[in-house]
Amino acid sequence: AEPEGPGASCVAAAKAPVKKNAKVASVSVQLEMKALWDEFNQLGTEMIVTKAGRRMFPTFQVKLFGMDPMADYMLLMDFVPVDDKRYRYAFHSSSWLVAGKADPATPGRVHYHPDSPAKGAQWMKQIVSFDKLKLTNNLLDDNGHIILNSMHRYQPRFHVVYVDPRKDSEKYAEENFKTFVFEETRFTAVTAYQNHRITQLKIASNPFAKGFRDCDPEDWPRNHRPGALPLMSAFARSRNPVASPTQPNGAEKGALAAFAAVAQRPRRPGKRSLARRP
Repeated sequence: AEPEGPGASCVAAAKAPVKKNAKVASVSVQLEMKALWDEFNQLGTEMIVTKAGRRMFPTFQVKLFGMDPMADYMLLMDFVPVDDKRYRYAFHSSSWLVAGKADPATPGRVHYHPDSPAKGAQWMKQIVSFDKLKLTNNLLDDNGHIILNSMHRYQPRFHVVYVDPRKDSEKYAEENFKTFVFEETRFTAVTAYQNHRITQLKIASNPFAKGFRDCDPEDWPRNHRPGALPLMSAFARSRNPVASPTQPNGAEKGALAAFAAVAQRPRRPGKRSLARRP
């Protein structure tokens, strides 16, 4: 069984999949910069976690298709452990080895895209970038960053949530979201890069790290901003819609009830409080 809905890290018994609302059933997602993600994945992707919080590189960016243009949706991400192990890097063999049982689980936080909620038409017209998301190893973090254990492996998950206008929408929480998992985005959380090839690839592929190509990776800017990709026409891209990626098996429930109610709250002009909601 896979972990439950967004923010959950426990394992539940498998059950029959829930039939999804038509507003999300037809949604499909394309991972941007897939070639770069694949290149990192082949080496064993590492992501820096710091007390203050560090942005991801590559940045998680997606293109969406199949939304109802006039319906409201929230986009969010969470991170679940790949396994129950802790790792260490063996420099003599340039490989990751199991070092023991995983540390106690960190709080299962959810990162809302700061533009949530928004119409399907807005989400589909351009690439959606989670460049504000930060990773931390500070268990007492109060900034809403994603808390991870260093030297553990994680799988990012992307969720599309339909903002159901019905008063009793919490009853349909399981039907109103769809989860997408791209295995090539898996990574090991570290406080310093272990594999020197990952360091080299990060410097070579991050346009904001050009001034640090001859420097030690510890001299990189603490919060470098990943480069944005040129936006492509939604019309041109939608002529070749992509298939929906494989979704996790097992239960997808429960955890969505809490933010399903939040999704119904009217958005206040000029406020984006959801962006940092843990």
